[in-house]
Order: sequence, then C-alpha cells, then structure tokens
Amino acid sequence: MSEQSTMKRIELREPHVLAPISWKNPIIYSVLTFISLVIIFFLNSDAASKFVIDTGTTGIPLISFELPTQLTVVSMTILEAVLAAVSWLLTSRREKNGVWLPIVFGLAFVVAFLTAAVGGNEQSLPVTSLLTGALFLSTPLIFGALSGCICEHVGVINVAIEGQLLMGAFLAAVVGSVTRNPWLGLICAPLAGAFLGALLALFAVRYWVDHIIVGVVLNVLATGLTSYLFSTVLSDNSELFQSAVKLPTWPIPLLSQIPVLGPVLFNQNVLVYVMYIAVILLQILMFKSRWGLRMRACGEHPKAADTVGIKVNTTRIRNTILGGAIAGLGGAFFTVANGLIFAKDMSSGRGYIALAAMILGAWTPRGAVAAALLFGFADNLQNVLSVMGVAIPSQFMLMAPYLITVLAVAGLVGKVRAPAMEGVAYKG
Repeated sequence: MSEQSTMKRIELREPHVLAPISWKNPIIYSVLTFISLVIIFFLNSDAASKFVIDTGTTGIPLISFELPTQLTVVSMTILEAVLAAVSWLLTSRREKNGVWLPIVFGLAFVVAFLTAAVGGNEQSLPVTSLLTGALFLSTPLIFGALSGCICEHVGVINVAIEGQLLMGAFLAAVVGSVTRNPWLGLICAPLAGAFLGALLALFAVRYWVDHIIVGVVLNVLATGLTSYLFSTVLSDNSELFQSAVKLPTWPIPLLSQIPVLGPVLFNQNVLVYVMYIAVILLQILMFKSRWGLRMRACGEHPKAADTVGIKVNTTRIRNTILGGAIAGLGGAFFTVANGLIFAKDMSSGRGYIALAAMILGAWTPRGAVAAALLFGFADNLQNVLSVMGVAIPSQFMLMAPYLITVLAVAGLVGKVRAPAMEGVAYKG
C-alpha cells in the first residue's frame, strides 16, 4: 500500500521545468578576453612594466619590480580564455560558476590591463597608493550604498542619496570652516542627510507620493540650494565659510606596519574607520537582530508585519531618516575628509553609483562594499594613470567608473531580487 501511494504521488507530480540558461557571464568573459587579445597587438615586445609596492614596515625600503609586458599580458589572456571556456562549460551544464571564477578572471584582466598600460613607461605604478586611494574614494559610495540598503529593506526607494551626500558635504564644510574644527563638521554632516531623509519619508511614506519622483526632486532641491548658497553667502564671505579644514590621518599602531595591507587599511582618517564599523554593525544587525527582522518585514510583507504589532509606517520613517543620516556622513568625505572647501555639484553623481553598488551587492552591506571598492578602484586608476602620463585618452578613463556601473548592473538583471514591497505605500 505504501509503495502504491508513493507511485501515485510520483505520477501526479508536475514535470520538472528547467530554468532557462543565462549566457551573460560567458559572453562577458569572452568579450573581455577579446579586449585583452586586441591589446596584445599594440604591445611593444621589448617593453617592461614597472611596479612599486610600499611594504609599510619601518626600515624596509620600497619593493620595486619589473614584469615583461608582452609575456605577462599573453599569459593573463590565456588564463582569461581558459576561465571563459570553463564558464561556457559550466553554464551549458546548468551549474553555477561559483565565486572563485569571477574573482580570478577579474584579477587576471586587471593585471593584464595594468601591465599593458604602464609598459614602456619610465615611471613605476605605485600599487600601494593605487589601493589606498581606491579604498578612500570608495568611502562615500559605501556610505551611500549602506543608506540605500537600510531604506530599501524597509520599503522606501532612496534615489535621494546624491542629494544627501551633497548636503552632508555642504554642512560639513560650512560648520568646519566657521568653527575651524573638522570634527564639528563631521558631526554635523549626518544632520543634513537626515533632513533630506525626513523629507523623503514625509512625502513617500506619509503622503504616498511616488518614491522615485520624490528622490529626484530632492536631488534637484539639494543641488539648487547648495549652488545658490555657494554663489551668494559662501562666495561673499569666503574667509569665514571657505576655509579648508581636514581630518587628521590616524595610523593604527602595529596594524599600519603590516606589509602591503597595513598602509591601505589602517593608515586612514577616522571617517574610513567609522565606515568599517558601520559595515560590520549593519551586516550583523540587519540579518541577525530583532531590529533587522522588523525592518526587513516592513519591506517584504508589511501586512504581516502590521498583524504582529509592528508599526510599519513609523518603522519606515525612522529608518529612512537613519539612512539619510548615514549618506550625509558619507558626504563629509568630499570636504573635511579631503581638506577641501565646498564646490558646486562636488558629489558628481556618486549617489547614483552608490545605488548601483547596492544593487550589485544584492542589497547587503558586505556585497555593497565589494561593489563600491570596484568602482573606487576604477575611479582612482584613472587618477594614477593620468599622473603617470599613460597614453590612454583621458575621456575614456573618466568614463570608466560609470561604464563599469552600467555593465555591472545590466549583468545582474534577473539575478538579484529587491525587497518585495519596496516603493509600495502601506495604507494600513
């Protein structure tokens, strides 16, 4: 009897339908491999690529080395071709590519590109400075992406990150200049972001206005307000409002002396260290705490959350303001963290790249960090290569971070899922 019941269940079971195969990854790997192949034809076979690494250890000189340009690029291209073939094979078998494949492929492509870019150049590529700058430039993107994670997990689409970064930069610069104290500027930066966050919560949550429209309007508001104040109040009283102050760099004892990674990770200013803490705390709290569970419930199934006693709209408002404050803190990077005075539109679209980093990171803090580091690396690379006088069109290098943003987000369409009820008003 038991066997007959089992057979009936098997016969009545619906046939298993295989999911369609996505060829995006193999195609991307193949295109990048083709680019590496094209680069080979323009190489000077006798050229050498020079690199220099700061060990970060007192008393130990810089490590400099040379790589044969053509041999290195050809070797990395062969590795890319093998990995692309593996990706085609795994995809055809409906098997996952795994995390290791894109990491190894990415490293091979970066090594090939850097070797080709500096081949024959008299100057050495400063690897440590490249990585340090990449982390530093990633800081506002990480804060912006964290802001997006908090807001979208609670059900609010935060397109206003750009404006929150800009307002945070403005208030940090003004307060720091007036008081001649960068710490007060750093403390006040989140207040500006929280102000825009409160406006976003007011219209999106309280009055049910479309979240994206509100975010775009707030970005325009922030740009117009800061530009007006810059052209009038700040320019007319430049001695009072336009004096640059800078956060000091704090090398952490012992850790900053670790070879290679020490100067990159542990010889930064306090804003970077706050970013480390924020990422770790939010990763834990969002997925391992009662607060995080309540927050995510409001973004996934607000009706169920309301049923168990969670005040959905109140939770959304509070977390949207918190997200705005975090983005505002990231805005301090553009002024007091860099020792710069405020300038018009100095956020330069970083808020939108932060949104892309959040999506690429699958709405998780640790994923957002990895994506933001990718964009920060591309941003700093064009700075370093420009200083070295590398013969690559400056326009191409300037658009590289944005091009990577578009390609990365396009490659994730259909692979990552946003919170189910983000952007949907709850009228319960």
